[in-house]
Amino acid sequence: MSIQEKSRALMVRQHQQVKNRQQSMLMRAAQELGLPEEVSHYWNPIQGKVDPTTQTLYSRSNAAMS
Repeated sequence: MSIQEKSRALMVRQHQQVKNRQQSMLMRAAQELGLPEEVSHYWNPIQGKVDPTTQTLYSRSNAAMS
């Protein structure tokens, strides 16, 4: 696997993880508020790009467990 393929796979995986985290948090919030489950399926990237704010909120942090 070339460097380009590895970097693309990493980018795609991180994008999917951000999407999954956002939808999980939306589902939990919807359940707490009694909203329909469809609210958690919200995903609105612009041209496939994750909004920088969303990326910051839902991406992995640099903190580590000791």
